Amino acid sequence: MESILTINNLTKKFGHLTAVKDLSFTINKGNVYGILGPNGSGKSTTLGIVLNVVNATSGDFHWFDGNTTTHDALKKVGAIIERPNFYPYMTAYQNLKLVCRIKGVDESKITEKLEIVGLTDRKDHKFRTYSLGMKQRLAIASALLNDPEILILDEPTNGLDPQGIHQIRQIIKDIAQSGTTILLASHLLDEVEKVCSHVVVLRKGEKLYSGRVDEMISSHGFFELKTDKHDDLIKVLESNSSFGKIKLEGQLITVFLNEPMDAQAFNILMFDQGIVLSHLVKRKESLEEQFLQLTDNN
Repeated sequence: MESILTINNLTKKFGHLTAVKDLSFTINKGNVYGILGPNGSGKSTTLGIVLNVVNATSGDFHWFDGNTTTHDALKKVGAIIERPNFYPYMTAYQNLKLVCRIKGVDESKITEKLEIVGLTDRKDHKFRTYSLGMKQRLAIASALLNDPEILILDEPTNGLDPQGIHQIRQIIKDIAQSGTTILLASHLLDEVEKVCSHVVVLRKGEKLYSGRVDEMISSHGFFELKTDKHDDLIKVLESNSSFGKIKLEGQLITVFLNEPMDAQAFNILMFDQGIVLSHLVKRKESLEEQFLQLTDNN
């Protein structure tokens, strides 16, 4: 696959604080990547490094085939890493015209990009009259003016109401469908699950997981169990390699599966061991549960 961005053993220290620690991952063309982690996990610092606004302490990164300078590569990148910054007394169209002049882009792009973000009917309205969601959509239009190969967004739905969140997410999906690679940082699991194809999970600057979103949530699930022979059941589960992590909450036993198994097969297996279950429910893990497992175990 064609690589857009490759990060190798990236580390960033601010005094005694390590914001990013030995981070490596690759972004391939045509996917939507999420950098997921709680606030303070190093997401914005990582974006700042690859956009040349923060200097790495060690490690390196390269854009595209590695033969392009970062300066030239960034001409093919669209990014919004801070709050939209436009002139309040100018209209959306006038603001984008100014951006075109700065980027050396033809003004004919403006109408097309306003259409993508659904602001065509508000193009002649002053920026100061825009809602927060509209301001964010205009920022996306601005970042798209140079037809970037990759669009980078830092917490794109932060502070928006539910309607604004839905609109931004739909725009991101539409842009991705047109073939633009997207990298977004988010602390919202819901956002990553709904929008991204791939995810890098960070905690305190360290990578906990990197891969496809559907593979992260394609675990074999878990059983919730109750029985009178509580201790016997735990011994059977611990001695069988089909089962992984076991959690106890009062009389409820939760066991995670290392391989596929349905409830009927499990019930027969337990019955053969002389264990009768009073409660047996099979569940599938959500991205949230996977995320909590990852962040709890590290």
